[in-house]
Amino acid sequence: MRKFVMIALLALASANVAFAGDAACDAKAAEKKLAGAAKASFLKKCEKDAMMAAAQSSCEGKAAEKKLAGAAKASFVKKCVKDAGAK
Repeated sequence: MRKFVMIALLALASANVAFAGDAACDAKAAEKKLAGAAKASFLKKCEKDAMMAAAQSSCEGKAAEKKLAGAAKASFVKKCVKDAGAK
C-alpha cells in the first residue's frame, strides 16, 4: 500500500511540474519577446526539457524506492528516463 501511495504522489508531482513548465515556458518566451517560429521552437524545446526534468525526478524517486545506489541507480535512472522520453 505504501508503495502505491508513493508512486501516486510521484505521478502527481510530475504532472504538476509539467503543467508548471508550460506556464514557465510561456513566461520565458514572453520575457525574451519571441514571436512566430522562434517562439514555437523555443516553447517546443522548453516543454521537452521540462518533461525530461519531471521524468528524471520521477525516476530518481523510483530508484530511491527500490533502494538503489551507485552504478545500479545510475543505470536504472538512465533507462527509466529514456523509456519516459520514448512515450
